[in-house]
Amino acid sequence: MSKSPARKPARDEGFTLLEVLVAIFVLTVGVVSVAALAATMMATGNRSKYMSLQASLASEKLEDLNHWGPSEPQVTVPVGSSSIGSLSSDVLDATSGLAYYDDVSINFSDSTTNCPGSTSGCMAETVASESGGTTTYTTIYHSPDGRITQSSATTAPSNMTFHRRWVIEANAPVTGVRRITVQVTPETTGPQNNATFQMSLVRP
Repeated sequence: MSKSPARKPARDEGFTLLEVLVAIFVLTVGVVSVAALAATMMATGNRSKYMSLQASLASEKLEDLNHWGPSEPQVTVPVGSSSIGSLSSDVLDATSGLAYYDDVSINFSDSTTNCPGSTSGCMAETVASESGGTTTYTTIYHSPDGRITQSSATTAPSNMTFHRRWVIEANAPVTGVRRITVQVTPETTGPQNNATFQMSLVRP
């Protein structure tokens, strides 16, 4: 009578504590990496939004200044000076009373009083301009259907605000022309909106 082969001792099945810890570590690294990537993408998206707004506001101001005739004080450099205005400080010309800076606030409004398309809402743009020591806040409401209304106030809105400064240089870059440069800076700085934007045009 033959003997059956001896049985091998049964191997313990399952995961050891070390394997579980390694798996948890790998999973944690993956989750943290995905979270960091998502945060970076959100910050980049916010920064792009601010930069796009700043580009629009700079272009808007350049277009506004370009509408003035060559002899109008808004775009004229005083005789004996090479420039008027500044990109580093707020300049209010004592002679003409013109300010070479302003503040622009952007907001979404559904006010039934001022917004012509209150059911759809409006994009509200408030420009703070100074003249003779008095600051006026003018808000333009843009409705999705193309209608535009305007209102003025003496108090500042609490919206996303940008500060614009501009300088007009005579005979730059060549004799006989003027270079107008506009700089836009966010009033509220942060990791996603702390950059300034600058744009120039040359005109007679």
